[in-house]
Amino acid sequence: MKQEENFIEEDNEKKSLFFDTYAFVEIIKGNHNYLPYKNAGIITTKLNIFELYHGCLKDKNEELGEEVVQKYFSLIKDFDREVIKEAAKLKFKLNKRNLSMADCIGYCFAKQLGIKFLTGDNQFKDMENVEFVK
Repeated sequence: MKQEENFIEEDNEKKSLFFDTYAFVEIIKGNHNYLPYKNAGIITTKLNIFELYHGCLKDKNEELGEEVVQKYFSLIKDFDREVIKEAAKLKFKLNKRNLSMADCIGYCFAKQLGIKFLTGDNQFKDMENVEFVK
């Protein structure tokens, strides 16, 4: 993941979206299709921040990992047991799509919060309540 100066600025007065890890990566990489979302009211989970940091480590860029954890940690919200149960059901139902646990939890959490799930992951392209951006 190459670092660009495209970090997200938190502004909770804007339309809220759940940011999947994919969305964070695309903004950091400078994908112009994600520019309209840089100032959204962002919600994510610790699982997504874990995936983001892990991706930085895989790219041998621990320094960027430290920066993104510092920058995005304040955007984390905690989910409840209902989200856990719904996410497990979703993962079981869509087993052939090979969705990650973090993706299932994020998607179900977004639905519970009444906000869209922002991603470019093809596994979610045809699903309801998804803001799909490549």
